[in-house]
Amino acid sequence: MNARGELKLVFPSEEYKEQIEEYLKEHFENGEYELAGDGGLDRIKNFDDWLLKVKRDLSEETNKESRMPATLFLGVRKSDNKVIGTIQIRHRLNENLLKNGGHIGDGVRPSERRKGYATEMIRLALEECKKIGINRVLMVCFKDNIGSAKSIINNGGILENELPAEDGKINQRYWISLKKRFADSVGKRDNVIEIEQKIKSINNEDFIGDIYLNNFKKVDTPYMLENGVCL
Repeated sequence: MNARGELKLVFPSEEYKEQIEEYLKEHFENGEYELAGDGGLDRIKNFDDWLLKVKRDLSEETNKESRMPATLFLGVRKSDNKVIGTIQIRHRLNENLLKNGGHIGDGVRPSERRKGYATEMIRLALEECKKIGINRVLMVCFKDNIGSAKSIINNGGILENELPAEDGKINQRYWISLKKRFADSVGKRDNVIEIEQKIKSINNEDFIGDIYLNNFKKVDTPYMLENGVCL
């Protein structure tokens, strides 16, 4: 489902205290005791203590746990101001985040899943990443988490590799480029009557962007080159 435009990202505040407590309770009642992108809510449990930690996480000067600075947002539905999920942006990566966590962690409450909200939260978070100055965003998910992988791919994620994770699981590491130059798409115009296009996204140290393969299947008038090749 497409939820584009239905959410906004909001920094946590006292206004959402009751909703955050209910959000955590819903996960626990669903048998989920480890939440993604929650800034430690699942282990802290107390809203006031959690909010204080979220604020401290914003900079290295106030982060007492020697973690990478991070910004956490609530994914709030515009129509009813309901907290749908949480999403955390880590400003930089250490060795552990490079392998396991990535720049962005996100989670959606059980009752609101499969509605496209994770895809939309990531899209909005990528805009925040640009403001921070992150040009290449790493996102990591378990291989068996099809929904999470789909939400990453929907936002331009390119699978780099798979690495062993804990409990015998496999981590999939996706990179999303926020600094692309797009090739002009060749449409059915001018001399082209029928064209088949394939696009491959590349995201590595050598090249970031899209490569277009244009197969001109039918043209109005063939172009002849000097060596006799027909285009």
